[in-house]
Amino acid sequence: MTGEVVTPTPTTHRGLRFALVLIGLISALVITCVASITSGQYQLSPSGLVGVLLHGIGIDTAWAPDSATDYGVIYSIRLPRLVLGLLVGAALAVSGVLMQAIFGNPLADAGVVGVSSGAALGAAASITLGLASFGMWTTPAFAFLGGLVAVMAVYLISRSGGRTEVVTLLLTGIAINAIAGAGMAFLTFLGTTSTREQIVFWQLGSLNGALWSHTALVAPLVAVGVIVALVVAPGLDLFALGERTARHLGLNVELLRIVVIVTVAVLVCAAVAFAGIIGFAGLVVPHLMRMIIGPAHLPLVIASAFGGALLISLADLVARTAVPLADLPIGMITALVGGPFFLWLLVRTRRRSGGWA
Repeated sequence: MTGEVVTPTPTTHRGLRFALVLIGLISALVITCVASITSGQYQLSPSGLVGVLLHGIGIDTAWAPDSATDYGVIYSIRLPRLVLGLLVGAALAVSGVLMQAIFGNPLADAGVVGVSSGAALGAAASITLGLASFGMWTTPAFAFLGGLVAVMAVYLISRSGGRTEVVTLLLTGIAINAIAGAGMAFLTFLGTTSTREQIVFWQLGSLNGALWSHTALVAPLVAVGVIVALVVAPGLDLFALGERTARHLGLNVELLRIVVIVTVAVLVCAAVAFAGIIGFAGLVVPHLMRMIIGPAHLPLVIASAFGGALLISLADLVARTAVPLADLPIGMITALVGGPFFLWLLVRTRRRSGGWA
């Protein structure tokens, strides 16, 4: 009909908002990556960076630096560290989306089911028992296995009659976290001064010493986890309507819960294996993205993956450059950001519910 005015629907507004947010995240991520590679104790120019990257694909330009040090700094130190940080950030943020969806609580994160504490216990066991001397892969491997064992223990203990109740899962996770914390304390007590320092430093989180071999191992695990999150996103939208409604609509709730928990375990274990414990990334990013683009899980997973990568790359940039000749723990920086944000969420939730959240 001529002269008809088309009124934008809420879906159109959300789609436009998601596109703008995604463009903004990608733009900020590119700027942060350039700043991260060129900044530090050894300064590089953006044009030199472009020259080095073009030289790496066989294109020589006038921008390519003559010094071999520039190539070594970029390809051997900063680029693998940056890529690992992007993977870790995406993994933690997507795991946060999945945990908040399956628990129906915006304040949930992967620590609820004992992944982080189990990984920390595994890493501490490797360090204290002297197993780390067998190779650089030992501690990450023990951290990965520790996280998986903790999650499987939580799930199997909380499962009864072919079903798993969210409240039981949460309480079991608290118990496993307490047991893992006690184990950490015992291993720290048994260790030497050197091993105690290693355990504490690992728990604070850091990307220092990242290698291409680390990223090659983490990348496929994170890729699989993110793909699974994208696949189950429509099911999570149904799950948000309530378990009973989701079952009536044909959703296999128990299968969805199993897939989500295993995916979270893989994502978080892959992230913490080489980076240590980095808190609040899985809490802050998903909640912030949900406030901006809405609760639909497919765009939320995508936006959170980019947002998590941006947060960790920014935190790593600050960690390397804030204090001269020092490398601050990333977990400390994310806690400085996430702690106040978490308190704000608590106050906001309490006010909305009319009482204590």
